[in-house]
Amino acid sequence: MSNSSFIARGKQFVIGMVHCLPLPGTPGFCGDMQKIIDQAVNDALVLEEAGMDAIIIENMGDNPFGVVLDTEQACALAAISAIIAQKVKIPIGIDAAMNDYKTSLSIAKAVGGSFVRIPVFVDTVEFFGGIITPCAREAMIFRKNLQAEDIKILADIQVKHTHMVLPHVSIEDSAKAAESCGADAIIVTGTHIGVETPIDIIKRVRNVTKLPLIAGSGVKTSNIKEQLSIADGAIVGSSLKEGGIIENPVSLKLSSELINALKG
Repeated sequence: MSNSSFIARGKQFVIGMVHCLPLPGTPGFCGDMQKIIDQAVNDALVLEEAGMDAIIIENMGDNPFGVVLDTEQACALAAISAIIAQKVKIPIGIDAAMNDYKTSLSIAKAVGGSFVRIPVFVDTVEFFGGIITPCAREAMIFRKNLQAEDIKILADIQVKHTHMVLPHVSIEDSAKAAESCGADAIIVTGTHIGVETPIDIIKRVRNVTKLPLIAGSGVKTSNIKEQLSIADGAIVGSSLKEGGIIENPVSLKLSSELINALKG
């Protein structure tokens, strides 16, 4: 059952990332679906044990990303998500990267997910795979038609790993657009995975939106208290991996230290 009440202003919440290994149909697929499932499930359980408020399941290993998932990827991500949903008690979200809102919302609806992450909601951006245009209108209509309005949309603005096609658009403009287009929360990030979200960016966006605000990259034990002194929540992934390697399993020790640093 969907439960996204933790995503709110004034609540310090932490969402841990379940980074799936390369899925079927992608260049890095190892040929062993059970191995992919086992690591994803274990990561989810570790994040729950450490005290995360929720998790996001993402096809992180599918680099190079397309804008939408191929059928074999979508089916695999759905299967993994369904299994995890039966194993954990905390809310789950879906991020079908790079920007497949239909797959994200469909999987969330099917498995009882609480939210989705949509990296390109109101901006027009360029990434190594080409140009991505805004999907806010289409995503809101799709969510309505799916009868999934209880599933919250966490929308990135000027997301990492991209460049704005119209660089004169300010981060404030993007934030206002995301709010007016129906996002339930706004995510701000650094330039790349693992790069800290500049505190100035968090402050600027905080000043123009009433929505819950989430720091979406570079959050770690040493900066989580500062980041969440302004942002309401954090999405944490790479800093929790064993050996700091993105493909490695999530470390219970690092995950627990992060939560303790926030609460301490």
